[in-house]
Amino acid sequence: MNVSDFDYELPETFIAQVPAQPRDSSRLMLLDRETGTLEHRRFRDIVDLINPGDVLVLNTTRVIPARLKAMKSTGGAAEVLLIRQIDDTRWHVLVGGKRIFKGSLLNFPGSSVSAEVIEESDSPERIIQFSQPVNDLLTDLGEMPLPPYIHTRLNDPERYQTVYSQQEGSAAAPTAGLHFTPELLLALRDRGAQFAYCTLHIGLDTFQPVRVEQVEQHHIHSELAILAPHDAHIINEAKLAGGRIIAVGTTSARALETAGILSAGGDPAHPELLPDACPWKPVIAFERDTNLFIYPGYHWRVVDTMLTNFHLPKSTLLMMISSFAGRENVLNAYETAKRENYRFFSFGDAMFIS
Repeated sequence: MNVSDFDYELPETFIAQVPAQPRDSSRLMLLDRETGTLEHRRFRDIVDLINPGDVLVLNTTRVIPARLKAMKSTGGAAEVLLIRQIDDTRWHVLVGGKRIFKGSLLNFPGSSVSAEVIEESDSPERIIQFSQPVNDLLTDLGEMPLPPYIHTRLNDPERYQTVYSQQEGSAAAPTAGLHFTPELLLALRDRGAQFAYCTLHIGLDTFQPVRVEQVEQHHIHSELAILAPHDAHIINEAKLAGGRIIAVGTTSARALETAGILSAGGDPAHPELLPDACPWKPVIAFERDTNLFIYPGYHWRVVDTMLTNFHLPKSTLLMMISSFAGRENVLNAYETAKRENYRFFSFGDAMFIS
């Protein structure tokens, strides 16, 4: 399968630079994946699309101030993007700047903190070791790691967090959840919706392009995912009672499908070896890394409906929703979104795929 099959043209004018105000005023495209038909709504209309007994699964991860300005020991400027913590002082990072190799020393202006590059690769990925733990210092050391296609300053960093975020650890926001307000969540509860929560800390693949020509050759990185027993119970009970499991975002979808594969005794690295979900226990509680890569041909086990934003061309996220809704349906929806002046990417509009 060619990566180019997931390409499309997108002029920069379609890329949202600021979040919608209020959050739930963004637009919402409805895509019926069986027929390919489309409708256009506002996000707050999602209340009308939910049936009593449906479960919305929300990713509670919280973005850390992961972008750090640095100086090399030679005096040159550098930048460090924290991707994942290994232990108290070691982190997987992406580095920006010239000639940053194993053994390079970095200083962080305005602080006594320094770091050494202890592992390097051919890509900008590095492992660095800080001179001290930095978790409690990130508010002063770091900035919110907005994607590189956003050029407008974000005055309120909370607008790059969901209103239900809790566990710190992500290098990017689960953007499908940015549209929810507390009032909208209450309205959904009054409608009869149930809520379950997972945590998936978003890491390297959000920032890394797909560099291979064939989808199957792409290596996806692992991300820490958690589904607690209480939430697994809610999902299982609702699934068995005929309610829909609605993944709020591709990260929730990845966590749910990982839970489904594990429940049936499979390995997320090789989902093709496990064709069916466990009928009496669709998901299982877990806390582990997942390297589940979902692209067309994947057999979906848990997710019935997906809420998601509009994704970058040739991205693994576009491949995932193409697996869920059909590539032709998705690309047609994207072309329609351009004609209808939808806003794309992190601060853009949303799709409800049923």
